[in-house]
Amino acid sequence: MERVAPEGLLIGPNQADNTIGEVTEAVQRYLLDGWPDDVPPPRIEEDLSFVPKDREEVIYIYMYRLSQNEALRNAKRYRTTPFSVPNEENPEDSKLYYEWPPLYLDLYYMICVHSKFRSDAERLVGWVLMRLHHATHLLYRPRRYILPDGSAVDAAGNDWSIDNTGEDVIMEKVALSLVDDFTVGDAINFFTIQEAPYRPFITYQARCAIRGPLIAAPPSTVRTNRLESMESGPPSTDRPNGRVGGRMAMNPSSTRQNKIGPKGYGVRPSDDSSNNEG
Repeated sequence: MERVAPEGLLIGPNQADNTIGEVTEAVQRYLLDGWPDDVPPPRIEEDLSFVPKDREEVIYIYMYRLSQNEALRNAKRYRTTPFSVPNEENPEDSKLYYEWPPLYLDLYYMICVHSKFRSDAERLVGWVLMRLHHATHLLYRPRRYILPDGSAVDAAGNDWSIDNTGEDVIMEKVALSLVDDFTVGDAINFFTIQEAPYRPFITYQARCAIRGPLIAAPPSTVRTNRLESMESGPPSTDRPNGRVGGRMAMNPSSTRQNKIGPKGYGVRPSDDSSNNEG
């Protein structure tokens, strides 16, 4: 069953349809940006079956699988965003925004190289390893929220800009880490399916979040029961440990909960006057 917004509420577009593609492009761009200017850069290729001619060097970047990050899974319920749009002149026109929990994903990339001579390929693998080892992040920018009217704001409610910074601005970060996700046998089968020659390879994992649409709704008044006052009279301080006595007034109809456990469970310390002598 498709989850839709309640009747009368505005729903915006998905906020992160192109996140996976942006992560892949960020990996490619980061490698090329670090290549020395005085040396022709290698070719970035996604087709593993591509075989270059002559002495052209190639770096293959191939996303071969993705999975949901179970450690960051949230409960599936709507929650409010960090920002709102108040209307001081007409509070009834103020807007709250709700979002569905994001889908946290782990993206897995195979990176392999090709060169005419094996020594050059091994050199290229070493350069890729060190280049990605020093990468603190691939994407680092203020989180963008796309409102139902199409405008974009950050977590502070300001117009979104890549240069927005501040304590109230939530930053979106995508990092890359080296993982051992393939055995040699799995890699051989993978190259065989792609009809590609076997090449030295390394595997990386990138974590990102895909966010759905925002829903705009008017604010509502939340009423809670008032806390009962303390029992009449000043609090007693006659406990041996000096803690303030007295408890919150309880409903007379409530009953004390029976404690369940082995003998000695929930034993309270005795007063100084009741200590046994000798």
